[in-house]
Amino acid sequence: MTHRLSPEILRAYDIRGRVGDTLTAADAQAVGRGFGTRLRRAGGRRVAVGYDGRTHSPMLEAALVAGLTASGIDVVRIGIGPSPMLYYAAATLEVDGGIQVTGSHNPAEDNGFKLVMQGNSFCGADVRDLARLAETGDWEEGAGSVTSADVFDLYVGRLLAGYAGGTYRIAWDAGNGAAGPAIAKLTQQLPGEHHLLFCDIDGTFPHHHPDPTVEDNLAHLQALVVEKKLDFGLAFDGDGDRIGAVDAHGRVLWGDEILSVLVAPLLAELPGSTIVADVKSSDALFERIAALGGRPVMWRTGHSEIKTKMKELGAPLAGELSGHIFFGHEYYGFDDALYAAVRLIRAVHLSGRSLTELRAETSARVATPEWRVRVAEARKVAVVEEVAARLAEQGARVTVTDGVRVSSDDGWWLLRASNTQAALTLRAEGRDAAALERLVAAIDAELAASGVRRGA
Repeated sequence: MTHRLSPEILRAYDIRGRVGDTLTAADAQAVGRGFGTRLRRAGGRRVAVGYDGRTHSPMLEAALVAGLTASGIDVVRIGIGPSPMLYYAAATLEVDGGIQVTGSHNPAEDNGFKLVMQGNSFCGADVRDLARLAETGDWEEGAGSVTSADVFDLYVGRLLAGYAGGTYRIAWDAGNGAAGPAIAKLTQQLPGEHHLLFCDIDGTFPHHHPDPTVEDNLAHLQALVVEKKLDFGLAFDGDGDRIGAVDAHGRVLWGDEILSVLVAPLLAELPGSTIVADVKSSDALFERIAALGGRPVMWRTGHSEIKTKMKELGAPLAGELSGHIFFGHEYYGFDDALYAAVRLIRAVHLSGRSLTELRAETSARVATPEWRVRVAEARKVAVVEEVAARLAEQGARVTVTDGVRVSSDDGWWLLRASNTQAALTLRAEGRDAAALERLVAAIDAELAASGVRRGA
């Protein structure tokens, strides 16, 4: 038997597609067959499987499990929960890998898979290899067993291990995502006063989309913090691996600003440590890490990319503008927004100041949000290559770690191909408003030269 996986769903660091269109139950079964085959050939036999709260996740999980067992893999089902709970299961149960069925922060009709094999992210060429195995039918055969494990209480307990974070009044917005019940359980055990929003799992996301990188999605949280005069608010994406935050005035802290708060206690405890952040992060973050005696490393965007680089360098902390925060120090090295929330509370406590005060000193720069410009999937990489070629001809100061990051006296701007959508992602940061305006004009000019309009 053979099967063709749509190339569109094979992303750089996971698998994502539109259910019923580019992603079907047959695809999920093929992913299971391929992953199971790869794992058996690497000497593994057991996989933990979890799923998020999307309406079609149970169907895809069942097909995935069928594919894994048909390749001779024993499956340990952990049920519904956030991606970090699956990562926790993969790290602590006697298994050789893990797969989470999740659409993360994508639209409600999307879904996919995040994969871990023998402690490492399964991404890039590994993901593409699943298509080769499917097309040739080069699958192992077998009849694996299926068991269940309840890790929910163990996971929440691990989040709280050694907690010493002080007492605050905090709002938590789960966005009806898969992290809601874990947040509810966590806050029952945390000191302080906790106000919860949308902690019931609902894959239709009736209140707002669970993506804390879009400020419109934080409106309920901001209003609650201001209305109740709370210390700060925390928000989570659909599968609980990305965190957002607002201060007491409802002003947003983006992922690089959250990381900027977290680095101070970490570097006080582990002087000279390497801290990894993605190419979309502020210059102010990299400068702060250096000023505190750390070694800043800029790396490619993507949870799998960052996890792999962090492991390679032995970095105790890493993060992305998108709110993925990774703790190697006192944790397992994966991105866990609930654990990041606990560590953020601790960082605020150790600072002796409020999150509002800490936010005020993280950056004096002026930045755009992360913009996404829709382009055809087949066109997005070509646009970045065209822009890079023109910039090289101009002699611009360019970093090509991931897309093109262009530096000038005004600040910097970034253009890269999205790994999760048919889109370009853009960001600019200027030293003041006038500088930012010039940087944005430079982006628009380069896009126009490639036949793309940012407002399209």
